[in-house]
Amino acid sequence: MYRNLLPTLKQLACDAGDVIMHIYQDPTHWNTQQKSNNTPVTAADLAAHKLLVEGLQQLTPDIPILSEEAEIPDWQQRQHWPRYWLLDPLDGTREFLHRNGEFTVNIALIEAGQTQLGIVYAPDSETLYWGSPAIGAWKSQRLEAGTAIHTRSVEGTLTLLTSRRHSQHESEAIGQLLPADASNITTQCLGSSLKLCRIAEGQADLYLRLSPTSEWDTAAGQAILEAAGGELLQLPELNTLSYNSKASLENPGFIASGQKRLDWRPLLLSD
Repeated sequence: MYRNLLPTLKQLACDAGDVIMHIYQDPTHWNTQQKSNNTPVTAADLAAHKLLVEGLQQLTPDIPILSEEAEIPDWQQRQHWPRYWLLDPLDGTREFLHRNGEFTVNIALIEAGQTQLGIVYAPDSETLYWGSPAIGAWKSQRLEAGTAIHTRSVEGTLTLLTSRRHSQHESEAIGQLLPADASNITTQCLGSSLKLCRIAEGQADLYLRLSPTSEWDTAAGQAILEAAGGELLQLPELNTLSYNSKASLENPGFIASGQKRLDWRPLLLSD
């Protein structure tokens, strides 16, 4: 079923990206506002949301949709969903506002609390990622033929990704985790779900997140990362990050790794 949906889903992601880029080119059309949770929302977020929701309702009318830019259904309703679409129409709104290109369109299909399919489109570079357990992980330029991607083995220098917009408190906490001699660790900052995609395509090794994120921030990228051979584990239990298992949509802290069952503590944690 999901394989048959892919062509339309990829087209939807690219179309949403086109809408975002049209607005991105003219800041006078951004219409930036602050939401109740003190995060920004722009006309691009809302336009991409509208396009994706309308497309998914036509494609799979029986599957509910949960989007960052819509009213969140009550837990009493959500807990009975066997599957649903989880959307972040514009992941990395702050990157959009800073005009650094590090923002994405995220589409994920969740089933029984686990990611079954993920599509991430980076419209500034026109790079499309997708993945599921059945087909593996792939990357292409827009809708061109895809190339299979895989995580890499940790050898030599370890590349650790962190959020470009994390707080000073999180920066200090991550700094305390690193060993005093961190010459074998390269730290890079990157926005949006591109961090998970970088690990999936073997360009980085770990992504550590201690401050809060929402489920729509991680789901699509997690599906791609897992299909490429990696994993995303919640802290401190080190269980696979799951979805729609509680009333809150806030994720715990987590670590994403390019290798399953990698004992990353000796590589990362200080004594």
